[in-house]
Amino acid sequence: MSGPADGRVADAVAGHWVDRLAPRSARPYLRLARIDRPIGWWLLLLPCWWSAALAATRADHPWPDPWHLVLFLVGAVAMRGAGSTYNDIADRDLDAQVERTRSRPLPSGQVRTRAAALFLIAQALVGLAVLLQFNGAAILCGLCSLVPVAIYPFMKRVMPMPQAVLGLAFAWGALMGWVAVFGALGVPALALYVGSVAWVIGYDTIYAVQDIEDDEIAGIRSSARLFGDRLKLAVGLCYGLAVLGVALAVRGAGGGPLAYLGVLAFAGHLAWQVWSLRERDGRGALALFRSNRGAGLVLFAGLAADTVALGWLY
Repeated sequence: MSGPADGRVADAVAGHWVDRLAPRSARPYLRLARIDRPIGWWLLLLPCWWSAALAATRADHPWPDPWHLVLFLVGAVAMRGAGSTYNDIADRDLDAQVERTRSRPLPSGQVRTRAAALFLIAQALVGLAVLLQFNGAAILCGLCSLVPVAIYPFMKRVMPMPQAVLGLAFAWGALMGWVAVFGALGVPALALYVGSVAWVIGYDTIYAVQDIEDDEIAGIRSSARLFGDRLKLAVGLCYGLAVLGVALAVRGAGGGPLAYLGVLAFAGHLAWQVWSLRERDGRGALALFRSNRGAGLVLFAGLAADTVALGWLY
């Protein structure tokens, strides 16, 4: 199978700088790292930032640690790239059978498997360098995240809802921001993690709507296929649990009105997604999936503003 003549991936952002400005020899590797699809690293980053903001509130800091926020940003881009490269190596044969993914660099032949493996190592080393800037407990916590990352690509072959394993991996930042401040886990961080896992399952179920037909043919399992006619109900339940987990985390961290306002705005955005979701509408599903960056940023804005406001008041 081969992809588009210019090497672009089917669901990439149209007109992205990777396609316009990057050297041609670098483009397949940037696509392999999903640089042309930034929503992935945003969704990996946001629970880190939520956790950092809640930790700052609980620790009576005037604002979330700016250095931690920057480290989480760099780490999210690097580890999203490494995880995507690893996933594509494991899934290269399956990806060749799905319309949306057969244009990816490996199944389309733009990158050889050995070169992809070397690129994976390079990205992982960047992630490790970022991780080593944190305290020992955070380093250990970050290393533990490799377990769900390592097994996720194979879950779509053996379990009906692999999005649950993806959730365990993508929500890990909900623990990291807290441990980076306190050197240990706390109940608010655990509540935030549960809520974040549910959020990931919800939005990745929406994402999987794009591939239902091809997944059925290839025998690939997904939560979108599992839920079937109950898709909206299932996503709504996931999102409801996400909001509950975040609200309990805010309560446990001692958040104030602005934090709860952020939770309310987050809940409203998720409710709009469920209302707008249509079965087997791949184009609409992709748009809704991408809109979760806005949902997550609204929540972070509320949590961060609350920390600043509480610092002024006290």
